[in-house]
Amino acid sequence: MKRWQPDRLLAGFEALELEFPADYEGPVVSTLVRLPVANAPRGSVLYVHGFSEYFYQRHMAERFAAEGYAFYALDLRKYGRSMRPHQHPNFCKNIAEYYADIDAALEVIGGEVLLAGHSLGGLITSLYAKEGAKRAQIQGLWLNSAFFDWNLPEWRKVQMHLATAVGRYYPFLNDPKAFTPDYTRALHAEWDFDSTLKPDYGFPVYYGWLGAVNDAFDKVHKGLGLECPVLSMHSDAADIVLDWRHIARWSRMLGPNVTVMAFPGAWHDLICSPGRIREEVFSQLFAWAERTVALPA
Repeated sequence: MKRWQPDRLLAGFEALELEFPADYEGPVVSTLVRLPVANAPRGSVLYVHGFSEYFYQRHMAERFAAEGYAFYALDLRKYGRSMRPHQHPNFCKNIAEYYADIDAALEVIGGEVLLAGHSLGGLITSLYAKEGAKRAQIQGLWLNSAFFDWNLPEWRKVQMHLATAVGRYYPFLNDPKAFTPDYTRALHAEWDFDSTLKPDYGFPVYYGWLGAVNDAFDKVHKGLGLECPVLSMHSDAADIVLDWRHIARWSRMLGPNVTVMAFPGAWHDLICSPGRIREEVFSQLFAWAERTVALPA
């Protein structure tokens, strides 16, 4: 295994490249990023980003470290630090492709973790907590605006289902501007990130990817029965990416121990919201973790 190296994007962080067998596009890697800390009495957290994302939220890592956690984040295969020229960015045929990335990260971290996911990362981590090989390591699951349904008008859903059907045969057909740039530009006005890794219009939405997401939605909508405690947070109409009502509804299908919290006025990525709201998100998160997630032995 390769050794930890200084992260090329965030000063003071370290990165570890995780290698996997080649998939249908060739060689595959994911990248584990950490903020080194001397002491972590509350254990470890592993964060998984959303679609057209990568880990850049330094302030989140520093806040977790201040609360006594060892912070790790994963740039999934074909995202961010892990993208390679021969790959279609952000593409998968099945959400389960990411399980190997999380398996490898949990192997490196060792012990139990608080697993965290934003948007698409919330969908991925929810399914991993049900199906992943190392799900026994998960102490709790924190979801930040989890992507559990399409935020589309009915006529767009019809188009999307047609594209999904086509994508079963032609997976790399795509819509290069499926997303508007408003949210990403608003984020970039407040936060520093690399626009080549998180472009204004996102990356193309491949029709084969639509099928992977729909299959994952079906599993969540039928109920997952997760054994670990879950905290699912969402905004209100201020979230211009997802419909908060979908998040609230489908979060309750995850298992018997789910807490759902609303933060009116928050941005889609809750921890990037304006200061007062952001602080309330962190405050509620750490209070929930202290009540619910056991300290490491």
